[in-house]
Amino acid sequence: MKNLKQAAGLALMAGLLSVAPAMMASTTPAGASDAKIEAQLTQKFGPKPEWKNVQTTVENGTVTLTGTVDSYKQKIEAEKLARKSSREVRGVRNLIEVAGTSVPDAELQQKLARSLAYDRVGYLDSPFNVLTLAVKNGVVTLGGEVADYPAYSDALATVANTKGVKDVVNEVKVAPVSNYDDSLRFREYRAIYGDAVLTRYAMDPAKPIRILVNNGHVALYGTVDNRTDAQIAGMRARQVFGAFSVENHLTTESAAK
Repeated sequence: MKNLKQAAGLALMAGLLSVAPAMMASTTPAGASDAKIEAQLTQKFGPKPEWKNVQTTVENGTVTLTGTVDSYKQKIEAEKLARKSSREVRGVRNLIEVAGTSVPDAELQQKLARSLAYDRVGYLDSPFNVLTLAVKNGVVTLGGEVADYPAYSDALATVANTKGVKDVVNEVKVAPVSNYDDSLRFREYRAIYGDAVLTRYAMDPAKPIRILVNNGHVALYGTVDNRTDAQIAGMRARQVFGAFSVENHLTTESAAK
């Protein structure tokens, strides 16, 4: 019996001794890796004055950013810089606050609406992007759907570069890639803007009839002068071969006020 107890004790001790190096192996490299990441972050953030109020901490490869910056653009750039600082970075928690100039919500929303309306002027996708916008306490909620990723990136960049934006809730969707939808978009465009009554809506890029196409389904958005124009646009859209359905969400100037 005594020999059995001694054997069991030796086996338990051997097990503990085998576990200890494994525990050290699992914690020591992580600590060393965190220290390495922290050193690289200090090298990246330290010399630049825009990051003087930004603090970084690292735990198990995850970087946490805190502090303040002057603009939302700088907040996003700080996150990108942290992600690129080391291949060993597993993730970034961006808790930086934007402490720059505050702009009243109504003023900021009006400014953003105008900038977004004119953002893609001259590009073929401009009439096919539908964006929604809301601002509360400097936080911008951007929604809607765009035809492609260049329009998506430009919309986010426009918001990020606007003074007064404190944060962004991004709910913008990108339409699926589809040659069928691309063909349908341009057929709808020709049908609507080729109408003698509706041609004038192409004059001001801020007030076009927006044509949203997703998997063969069409939806019209925007503001027109009167109900007759809205009805004509809906009729033209429904006459286009290949549209599985058409939803007419056009509003009038009087209804928008």
